[in-house]
Amino acid sequence: MKKLFVLSLLVVISVSGCFSTPAREVTNICNLLDEKVSWYRAAKLSEDKWKVPMYLQMAIIHQESRFASKAKPPRNKIFGIIPGARPTDSFGYTQAKKATWDWYQLKTGNKTAKRDDFADAIDFVGWYANQSSLRSKISKTDAYRQYLAYHEGHGGFNKKSYESKAWLIDIAKKVENKSNTYKTQLSQCRDELDSNRIWTLF
Repeated sequence: MKKLFVLSLLVVISVSGCFSTPAREVTNICNLLDEKVSWYRAAKLSEDKWKVPMYLQMAIIHQESRFASKAKPPRNKIFGIIPGARPTDSFGYTQAKKATWDWYQLKTGNKTAKRDDFADAIDFVGWYANQSSLRSKISKTDAYRQYLAYHEGHGGFNKKSYESKAWLIDIAKKVENKSNTYKTQLSQCRDELDSNRIWTLF
């Protein structure tokens, strides 16, 4: 009976996570976008539309979901082992909460946008970074502060709520480093990606 209980518990734990498969290549943006040419087209569209570098947008998505389309925050644990409720309704590539996503849909008119669709997700990140520029006066190339505003919201960022969160500051620095890495990598392959993008249109 005890073994059956343990087995059942393991099954519950195994299915309690999110059912999503992240992109195979997440460390090198050139390989990632070469693998997912449609992603490059979407990233380029967002970059052109919102004037936010795609390497910064991709660095935020990397931090939030590692490019897993149906990512969700881990469940809280009851007694340290039994999966409980999730702390928020964050979902998808961007880990946007539903209320924030609803705001994006309202302001952009993109009413059919889905959090697990990459083209919609990266457009959301570009839009949000543009909002951070308008509402919090953050440069569109400042990955560190853009991520702090992304996590804390514009009200929280403007009140400097992040100053008491050393763990968040550390994560923002990682996003900045990832953005710089992606920027360097893109400089070496962007011409080829543009060429691939053109050919896939035919």
